[in-house]
Amino acid sequence: MLIEISDHLRGYFYDVFVTRFDFWLVFGILAQLVFGSRFILQWVASERAGKSVMPLSFWFLSILGGLMTLAYGFVRKEPVIIIGQGLSTGIYLRNLALIFRERRRAGGG
Repeated sequence: MLIEISDHLRGYFYDVFVTRFDFWLVFGILAQLVFGSRFILQWVASERAGKSVMPLSFWFLSILGGLMTLAYGFVRKEPVIIIGQGLSTGIYLRNLALIFRERRRAGGG
């Protein structure tokens, strides 16, 4: 039974990562790496500050990774990705707008 499960998993991963290998798979993986890198950036910034901080670059990586993942979702016709990244990217853009508005106010303008 264990060998049967192992063979099934091997076949599954072969199908997902080898049989379906194309430009868009590489693009989707790259999109996830860009999107995930924002957490590493936030962690490093927080460690340096000695407290939890959210650097501006976190939001730019969120938008870039989100748009890349959204493009992947459209090409692959994945409604879960389209809905999730469509809504999330809108929220990231709104956060940037709020940050820039707050900076303008703080600057006296």
